[in-house]
Amino acid sequence: MAKETAGLKINPQDLKPGMTVRVFQKIKELNAKGEEKERVQYYEGMIIAKRHGQEAGATITVRKISDGVGVEKIFPLNLPTIMKIEIKKQAKVRRAKLFYLRDYHKKLKETASA
Repeated sequence: MAKETAGLKINPQDLKPGMTVRVFQKIKELNAKGEEKERVQYYEGMIIAKRHGQEAGATITVRKISDGVGVEKIFPLNLPTIMKIEIKKQAKVRRAKLFYLRDYHKKLKETASA
C-alpha cells in the first residue's frame, strides 16, 4: 500500500526511524448544529519506531514536543483516515528504535540526502 505525498508515492518501507514526517489525517467532528464536519489535520514529528514491517498491522510511532511536553502518537500505516505522509528531513541515526530520544535533549545531525 502506498501513500500519496506531494506527487510521489511513499511505501511503508521508505519510512525509517529518524525521519521527520508530517502525517495528514482526516478528522470527523460535530459542529454546534450537530452536523458532522470533516477536515484534515496534520501531525508533524520524528519517527522513533517502526513495527511489523510490511504486515497489515504495520505501525509507526511519531514523537513531537508540544509546549515543552513530549507527545507520541502511534499510526497504523493501513489506517483509511491517513491521507498522505510527507517526509521533511532525515536525521543520521544508528538504531532501529530511538526510545533514547525521550531523555535526549540535543539535536540530531541531518543526512545530506533528505
